[in-house]
Amino acid sequence: MSFIKSGRRVITVCSLVLAVVASCLYVFKAPAALTPNDLAHYNATVEKGRYLATVGNCATCHTSNDGEPYAGGVEFKTPFGRLFSTNITMDKETGIGAWSFKDFYNAFKQGIRPDGTHLYPAFPYTAFAKLTDEDIASLYVYLQTIAPVNAPVPANDLQFPYNQRALMTFWKGLFHDEAAYSWNAENSAAWNRGAYLVKGLGHCDACHTPRNLLGAEQSDLALTGGVYLDKVKTGDYQQWSAVNLTPAKTGLGAWTSDDIVTYLKTGLNDKAVLHGPMNEVVMNSTSHLTQDDAEAIAIYLKGIPANSQPSGPPPSPETLAAGETMYTVHCGACHLPTGLGDDILGISLVESAIIQAPDPSSLLNVILYGPHLPPPPFIADRTRMKMFGKRLSDQDIASIASYLRVNFGNQASAVTADQVRSQR
Repeated sequence: MSFIKSGRRVITVCSLVLAVVASCLYVFKAPAALTPNDLAHYNATVEKGRYLATVGNCATCHTSNDGEPYAGGVEFKTPFGRLFSTNITMDKETGIGAWSFKDFYNAFKQGIRPDGTHLYPAFPYTAFAKLTDEDIASLYVYLQTIAPVNAPVPANDLQFPYNQRALMTFWKGLFHDEAAYSWNAENSAAWNRGAYLVKGLGHCDACHTPRNLLGAEQSDLALTGGVYLDKVKTGDYQQWSAVNLTPAKTGLGAWTSDDIVTYLKTGLNDKAVLHGPMNEVVMNSTSHLTQDDAEAIAIYLKGIPANSQPSGPPPSPETLAAGETMYTVHCGACHLPTGLGDDILGISLVESAIIQAPDPSSLLNVILYGPHLPPPPFIADRTRMKMFGKRLSDQDIASIASYLRVNFGNQASAVTADQVRSQR
């Protein structure tokens, strides 16, 4: 315990030192020099803004289970403490009804509120800054149509020093680029549209990219998989691991462009099934993509260089032997001895992105708690996998997971009983 406390002190001291260093490198930019008439300069429409808000999945993050649409209050658990999403209805007291276009623009580009204080990057302005001015304007005119809801949200509960908003000045100096997406002339219009959606509006990097100690994305490992806290089927918060979205063998290498489009639009293809934190992403966002936009995302994801994170040691022969036995007894009937699965009983396990994820958390959540599938009409006619957490020991589940991660064309590291225990 003393080691853990000491480690936390080291991280805190390092954070403060980095902040001081960054302050020597960065001078905070003044808010963009917009005028009240600038909104009229853009081809902004409510319909376009509605589509952009849908693709950006704004409703999911700003609508609590028992709240009104866009009234905020959704809880986010992070390594730095708890955050709550803001009310973005047109209520002037608790929402953004008093915000000018200039205020809105500066929130997207610079991550600041009208009073000049900093927003935390849980609101992904690091991605939204890449939007065009016209798209930001369309989002603004759409949100102005949202009925005001007077709904104060709970106060954030962050650890020191992360509860000091002023330090975000230095964080931005190190990690935030407010420039809009820059067109890549070497690639097609569809590739560029896909890049714009993935990097900007869709903010896919937010979950699918690993982060450093200060919570910033590691750009050299973009889209190779990240970890975050979210609810499992029981309603408890556990760690999840987002898959590698690059065309690496451990990511989407086995997926065709059609596979990606089908998953984005329906949540199901012959290689993956929608579940867990991705439920709301597909149901509330990607399923509403135009066909052209879904295809553009697929073109981009298949067109970027394959990349992956370093893998740990492989499982021992003894672990593999135990895992094969456990798989045959508990998994083989639905997923088949070949791992190819069945259209109704179980998804294919062959060259699976979730099985090969750098961190096995999502795979372990599925085994422990069963996949949290969305309600019909999504994923209607499939057998619901049982929870194995109460039936099998930590070592049993570690053996099964390890077996899966080196069989059926998968290449990933061994899973330990301690990793399983931490997911319970």
